[in-house]
Amino acid sequence: MSKRIIKHWIDGVATSGEGKQRGPVFNPATGFQIGEVTFAERSDVDKAVTAAKKAFETWGNSSLVHRQKIMFAFRELVAARKLDIAREVSTEHGKTLDDSLGEVQRGLEVIEFACNIAHLLKGEYSEQVSRGLDTYTIRRPLGVVAGITPFNFPVMVPMWMYPIAIACGNTFVLKPSEQDPSVSQLVAEMFAEAGLPNGVFNVLHGDKVAVDALLEHPDVAAISFVGSTPIARHVYEAGTRNGKRVQALGGAKNHMVILPDADMELAADSAVSAGYGSAGERCMAISVIVTVNDAADYLIPKIQKRMTTLKVAPSTEEDAQIGPLITRKHRDQVASYVNAGVNEGATLVVDGRDLEIEGHEEGFFIGPTLFDNVNPSMSIYKDEIFGPVLSVVRVDSYEKAIGLINKNRWGNGTAVFTNDGGAAHKFKNEIQVGMVGINVPIPVPLSFHSFGGWKESLFGSHAIYGPDGVHFYTRHKVVISRWPDPIYRGIDLGFLSHDQRGKS
Repeated sequence: MSKRIIKHWIDGVATSGEGKQRGPVFNPATGFQIGEVTFAERSDVDKAVTAAKKAFETWGNSSLVHRQKIMFAFRELVAARKLDIAREVSTEHGKTLDDSLGEVQRGLEVIEFACNIAHLLKGEYSEQVSRGLDTYTIRRPLGVVAGITPFNFPVMVPMWMYPIAIACGNTFVLKPSEQDPSVSQLVAEMFAEAGLPNGVFNVLHGDKVAVDALLEHPDVAAISFVGSTPIARHVYEAGTRNGKRVQALGGAKNHMVILPDADMELAADSAVSAGYGSAGERCMAISVIVTVNDAADYLIPKIQKRMTTLKVAPSTEEDAQIGPLITRKHRDQVASYVNAGVNEGATLVVDGRDLEIEGHEEGFFIGPTLFDNVNPSMSIYKDEIFGPVLSVVRVDSYEKAIGLINKNRWGNGTAVFTNDGGAAHKFKNEIQVGMVGINVPIPVPLSFHSFGGWKESLFGSHAIYGPDGVHFYTRHKVVISRWPDPIYRGIDLGFLSHDQRGKS
C-alpha cells in the first residue's frame, strides 16, 4: 500500500521541493506509518520567502475591504468543512474527534476576530495639536513573517498567527510540526479557494534545517513560535540576533490550587478534564494540583471515581474521551516519568502504564495516571511531562501554595478553586502567572483578548492573537501633518509651537 506524500505549499502550488529527506507520519492509534512528509532544504525556504516577498508588494498595499472579504470567505470555508479538518487532525495527532472539533472552533474564532481587521487597524487622530498642525498614528504591515508551530494543536495554534498576520497586510510562511502536517496543506488549499493570492500564504515542512533558515533569512521580518521552552529560547535568541521581531511561547507546569472551602465536585470534574483532556498534551493542561490543609483527603477519592469512567480509545470510536500520545517515543518518555515518580517516593494512586487497547496494541496509548504526596524535588514536579499524569502536592497554608507557584520557572496558566471571594482576590493579585482562572481550570482567553504567560513561558514582549497579535504584526507610525498657510511661512530656528509664533 502506497503511503501519502505531504508536500510543501509554495506560491500557490503543492511541491516536493528540492530536499531529498522525508519524515514518517504515523497514525498514533494504530502505531502504523500512514505517510511521509517532505523536509525543506534552505533552498526551499528561500523560494517560499521569495514568493512571499514578491506577493507582499501587492498584498501589503491592498485595501482593508479586500483583505476583509477574503478573510470572510476563508472563514466560511473553514466553518463548512470543520468535520473534514477535525478528522485530519484526529488521524495524525490521535486526539478524539470531539477534541479536534473543539480545536478547529477555537481557531475559527481567531479567523472571525481577523475578519474585523478594518476596525482593528484604526489609528488615532489629534487635530490642531498646534495651530494648523495635526498628529495621527497608523499601523503598517511588517512584510514577510513566519510561524513555527507544535504538534499538539496543528490547526488552532497556526490560526493564532496567520489570520491576523495576513489580515494586517503581511505575507506568511508556516513551518508546522512534521508529526501531523497534512492539515496545514488542507488549510492552504482552502485559503487559495477563498481567493488569497499566490505567495501570501506558504507552508514549509521539515526540521531544524527549515527553522534555522527562517530564523536567519534576511527577508523574514518577524517570527512567531509556540513549543517547548528550550526551543522557544533558541528561537527568541536567534531571531532577535538576526534583527527580527519575535514572540516565542514556551512550556508550562500549570498548578491548580484547591482550598478546603472549594466545591469539591466542581474541583474534581475540573482536575480530570484539565489534566487528562487531549491526553495531557496541552500547554494549558493542569499537571499539578496543590491542596491546602486537608483538601486532598476529600478531593482525591472524587478524582479516582471519575477516572474509572474515562474511556481511552482511538478517535474513530464515538465515545472515546482520551486518545493516544503523538509518538511511541513520547509515550515511552511519559511512562519513564511515572517510573521515576515511583522511585522518588511519590504515592502512585492510579497507574496508566499497562493500558492496552484491544485491536490497537501497537498504538501509543498510556492511561490517566495520578500521584499523591509529590514534592518539588521530584522530576514529575520539576519537568513538563506533557502527558496524562496528574501530581498532587499537599501544603498546610494558602501562602505556601501561592509561594510554590511563584517559585516555579514557568508562568503560563494557573487556577484556584474556592468559594471565598477574598482568597480569590488575593490569588489573582499575588500570583506571578500570565493567565489566571478562578474556579476555571483552563483560563484560555477568547480571540478578542491575548494569550500569553510569564517567566519562561513567554519570550518577547508580545502575547499571541487578540490585540497583541495585531500590534505584533504591524509597525506603529506617527504622522505630523501641516498644510501651509502663508501666515506662518518663514524660517524659525527656535523651538516654539506655531501658536506661540503667531503671538510673538
